[in-house]
Amino acid sequence: MLGLGAGAAAAVSLAGCGGLTGTDGSGGTGGSGGGSKPKPKPSRTVRPIGDGSTSFTGKQPHQPAAPKPLEPGETPPQFVVFSWDGAGEVGNGLFPRFLDLAKEHGAHMTFFLSGLYLLPESKKRLYDPPNNPRGASDIGYLTDDHVKDTLKNVRRAWLEGHEIGTHFNGHFCAGSGSVANWTPKQWRSEIEQAKSFVKKWRTHSGWTELESLPFDYDKELVGGRTPCLLGQDNLLPTARELGWRYDASSPGGRQVWPSKKQGIWDLPLQQIPFPGRSFEVLSMDYNMLANQSLNTTKAPAHNYPGWREQATGAYISGFKRAYESNRAPFFIGNHFEEWNGGIYMDAVEQALKHIAREKEKGGDVRLVSFRQFTDWLDVQKPEVLDRLRTLDVGQEPAGGWSSFLKDTGGTGTGSASPDAS
Repeated sequence: MLGLGAGAAAAVSLAGCGGLTGTDGSGGTGGSGGGSKPKPKPSRTVRPIGDGSTSFTGKQPHQPAAPKPLEPGETPPQFVVFSWDGAGEVGNGLFPRFLDLAKEHGAHMTFFLSGLYLLPESKKRLYDPPNNPRGASDIGYLTDDHVKDTLKNVRRAWLEGHEIGTHFNGHFCAGSGSVANWTPKQWRSEIEQAKSFVKKWRTHSGWTELESLPFDYDKELVGGRTPCLLGQDNLLPTARELGWRYDASSPGGRQVWPSKKQGIWDLPLQQIPFPGRSFEVLSMDYNMLANQSLNTTKAPAHNYPGWREQATGAYISGFKRAYESNRAPFFIGNHFEEWNGGIYMDAVEQALKHIAREKEKGGDVRLVSFRQFTDWLDVQKPEVLDRLRTLDVGQEPAGGWSSFLKDTGGTGTGSASPDAS
């Protein structure tokens, strides 16, 4: 659930880390003429998969237009990805709060679902974590009601165009059982179990009256983020074998254009300005907390207004730096939490609203999921991405974008990339 603290030497370095209705999701009814009854909406194809926990329902609704290669001299869009680790709804209303916010502003997000959040605690011994006792987990199992709430919100998220990735299962960050020590084979076991808890929640729970999830998870799952941002090197060979397209587990990334590691797009959390401090902070709620209240989630309340403003300012500063310079994609990671009075959730909301206002002013700002951003990367010409990678953090293109990319772009496509490993 928590990420690895990162920043300059002065920074604190801590580890932590709507239901399917059978319609096409377009809303409204068919038009009427001459007093005739409204025409029924066309039904979506619903084909159960396995035990019916998941189902094939056709193309995912509410997706952006197919991406196109940049034309010569074209300014790159400013991509922003808001992502959520764990993605469980535990009765505090945070999952639907941010779904509502995203819908209001035309944003898409990535939800890294922890597989255990769909496994009833009464069945916890079905989980066999690598290097840990059967049924063990360093995050709590959800109550049955919260599992049901999570199912409801995951279903809604996908139908509204968001991506469902994985945050794996037991969130082991310390000791001999830490994910940092897992082998590629052990990562495969963890992934297969995470997928099985999503694909067999109906068998595990017996809740046959609940609607299925409206996607094929084998096809939907193309990326994830590891617990505490640990273990990526041994995860990547397995991710590549499974056909994953990206990984969001690198710690301490910088605001530059990404490359690939071991054939997988490496999309890390990033170091961003931390207002009032001489160092930068990683773009995640936990890392704000680690530098503000030293890992205490319930600090004295008189600190909250200033810390809320500082966290909001960090996100907005990170966005502004990229938007006004190299247009590197901006990645933000968070959890559905209420630390320090919920100030980090407020900060994310305020930052998203600020970024959305820039989009509404006519700027080419795109609030997308990791999968959607990867779609864009994969249609760009390799020489265009190579040129973009020459821009450092906060560096504007010499002569402006029309000059900087004048000899690149065009109609060709390709996803080749230097391999950073």
